[in-house]
Amino acid sequence: MALVCWKCGASLADLTLPLRRLEECRQCHAELHVCKLCEWYSLSVAKHCRETVAEEVKDKERANFCDYFKPREDAYSMKSTDAASKAQAELDALFGKKPDAPAEPSAADKARAELEALFGKKK
Repeated sequence: MALVCWKCGASLADLTLPLRRLEECRQCHAELHVCKLCEWYSLSVAKHCRETVAEEVKDKERANFCDYFKPREDAYSMKSTDAASKAQAELDALFGKKPDAPAEPSAADKARAELEALFGKKK
């Protein structure tokens, strides 16, 4: 099994280890030096970290300076267990929005697309 992005499941085989603190997934642009990609990450323990001497990281999806970070291969799960995703799906069902309906891009996504178009960057 190869290393994949914790957020989208894209292959990270082309990246060199150890991952830099600000390394991003080339597919979804998620930061990679995060708790959710670490082998010490576990929802079953306090502070979601099995490393007892590691300093607590509040945001498990943002890049951090943890010295104990070691990427794990099984960090991606196709199941949507994220509480926010589940809540959004329930709201969509409540208000009759179809799950396959395209979502409106955010202002940040629109701005990024405009900049990429301006500078000729391809995705």
